[in-house]
Amino acid sequence: TSMRPIHPLPPYRSPHAPHEAIKRNGAAAVEFAVVAPLLFAIVLGLVEFGRAIMVEQTLVSAARESCRVAVLAGTTKQDVIDRATASLSAAGISNFTITMNPDPPSSASEGTPVTVTITVSFNNVTWLPVPIYLGGKNLTASSVMRREWN
Repeated sequence: TSMRPIHPLPPYRSPHAPHEAIKRNGAAAVEFAVVAPLLFAIVLGLVEFGRAIMVEQTLVSAARESCRVAVLAGTTKQDVIDRATASLSAAGISNFTITMNPDPPSSASEGTPVTVTITVSFNNVTWLPVPIYLGGKNLTASSVMRREWN
């Protein structure tokens, strides 16, 4: 008994003529042209909303730190503003507004709540040249603590 050599299968041949493959290559370009705008919109949206969440968390931290300064005895309104500015400038955020209630916080009697609110326009903190979804929106964070005893 002799062994027959095993021959590989013949290469696959498309039942279509060779010119059909050329037409199909154009379909890939059309499919990409249809899908690409949606893909880019999703990616840019992720960048924009990710940045908004990051800035919002920074505002929350700055408001808490500023409010902590505001409730201490002997602090001035400028001390609170300086604390917020230092905290936000470390994160590269400027052009924000800070409001205090009562204003100045030193006018609050002991044990009463003091509120510090920080607001920044998303247009000032976006990483995109032009914000797509959050343009013109304000990001805000507040903190409330009780005024400490002297």
